[in-house]
Amino acid sequence: MGSLMEKQVGTMWATVQERYGPPAEVLRLREIVKPAMGAGEVLVRIHATPVSGTDWHLMRGLPYAARFVTGLRRPKNLVPGYDMSGVVEAVDDDVTTFRPGDEVFGWGAGSYAEYASVPAGQLIVKPAGLTLAQAAAVPVAGFTALQAIRDKGELGVGQKVLITGASGGVGIYAVQIAKWLGAEVTAVCSTAKMGLVQSIGADHVIDYTREHFADRGGRYDVIVDLYGNPTLSDCRRVLAPGGTLVCVGGTGGRWFMGVDRWLRWVLAGLFLRLSVRPLIHKDRREDLITIKELVEAGNVTPVLDKMYPLDRAAEAIQYVTDGHARGQVVITI
Repeated sequence: MGSLMEKQVGTMWATVQERYGPPAEVLRLREIVKPAMGAGEVLVRIHATPVSGTDWHLMRGLPYAARFVTGLRRPKNLVPGYDMSGVVEAVDDDVTTFRPGDEVFGWGAGSYAEYASVPAGQLIVKPAGLTLAQAAAVPVAGFTALQAIRDKGELGVGQKVLITGASGGVGIYAVQIAKWLGAEVTAVCSTAKMGLVQSIGADHVIDYTREHFADRGGRYDVIVDLYGNPTLSDCRRVLAPGGTLVCVGGTGGRWFMGVDRWLRWVLAGLFLRLSVRPLIHKDRREDLITIKELVEAGNVTPVLDKMYPLDRAAEAIQYVTDGHARGQVVITI
């Protein structure tokens, strides 16, 4: 990265991926052509982009079913990455919502790079009080948590919710959004991360290394499964009558990575009189605006663990995949 000042005019540094495989083997730092703006787009000088465990799977081309979207034989996008924060470098003539110098965050393909050209509708001005690194960690994790807790779970004041994977990228937002909605939150995480989930508002914490949540007793109006490990029987034991199980995370085979498990649960739920609601998040500008408002009101705060430079992207992904992260990890450019 010491040669950044020596790059050619019209080029940029980016982490690129030309084939599927483990991130350490397929990610390379290269000088490539800076993206050109299309109609209605904004050129963003990227400051940071977050890392998730999903990145490890997608870079390996998993699940195989996802390749119909990401590319059958090789990645469709040369530059990986999706969420971002940064500073507006230039705007298309049709864009009136931004001007050069604005600090923004949002989503768009190719965020493991110095620049990205992004449709204006996928960006908003970053929340006041957040650094650009913090803002980068918000979009997709925030979308997923908001849609799981508010839309699928329909969580309300005084209800009890159990959240597995509560210390992960989505979990830290799910806990805080559930508290904002007035729920009583029980969070499931490992011993090392109990302090973190308590600090963001969890009323009760279950250490899964010492106790299974189904053995604790109690009843929950909503269970949000962000990790993909409990059985349907476990969830049924602790769901209150009329309760809802929201499935977000998933583990499983190379073809579907847990989606087939969701379908089995939905079908079984029909016979067991359980409401099972899988979630595949949607990128929505209105939801990003909602999360920004929650951040500015002090109801939601990103929690960053580590920051890595662009040339250590593979290391950052491995750190998250190994389960070491306490909160979120971002790559700074």
